[in-house]
Amino acid sequence: MNYAKLAFTDAVKALQEENGSRHSYDRMEKMHVTEGLGVNEIGFIEDQDHFFMASFGENGYPYIQHRGGPPGF
Repeated sequence: MNYAKLAFTDAVKALQEENGSRHSYDRMEKMHVTEGLGVNEIGFIEDQDHFFMASFGENGYPYIQHRGGPPGF
């Protein structure tokens, strides 16, 4: 996922333009992004023995859980 394409809505782009930073962020938006996980990310995740999972509930508040186990669980 190209974070910039997700994060820079029209309203955000307007503020960037207003504050003089749009040109820099436009370059970021055009960067090549590999979809999915690469070999390095997969290896990193496989070696972990815990992670934090976060989501938002219907009320709009975050819910964060810790999960752990043997490496690669």
